[in-house]
Amino acid sequence: MEQHFLHSSYRERLIEHLFVGELLKHSWLERGCRLEVAKPEVDNSGYDLIIEENGVVRHLQLKASSRAAKTAKQNVHTALGVKPSGVVVWVQFDSDTLDLGPFLVFSGMPGEPLPDISTFQVAKHTKGNSEGFKAERPAIRSVPKRHFVRYESAVEVYEALFGKETCAYL
Repeated sequence: MEQHFLHSSYRERLIEHLFVGELLKHSWLERGCRLEVAKPEVDNSGYDLIIEENGVVRHLQLKASSRAAKTAKQNVHTALGVKPSGVVVWVQFDSDTLDLGPFLVFSGMPGEPLPDISTFQVAKHTKGNSEGFKAERPAIRSVPKRHFVRYESAVEVYEALFGKETCAYL
């Protein structure tokens, strides 16, 4: 388990690549290779990836935690709600094998904006200042786990993000 703590950035990128790989695989096998994936140069609007299929653009914030973690909420940037079809995908994974799933998704329907997060609790910094005071982060809201929809597979997430259409010419 020490490796998860010491190399958390590495693990975060690995989880992202594994998840994107599952989406691309589904696009390859079932949807005519129509999924496009882009990565922003900077992350100041709350999203990690831009994914698009058939005119539906999703600005995706990716979160990850071990299946055994007691995480009860995720911090979401308010700017994600301004994007045309923002989404938060919380990937849970097995700590030993890094197998992905289940997946928790907070979003609107394909093409719809992120549900309003303005009423959720304002997040605080995880580390205190020299006096131990943890300042509020006014652009970040804590979204409780109960507001996320659970999916067992990346394919189910794909269909939630873009609809259940399949490619007719395969």
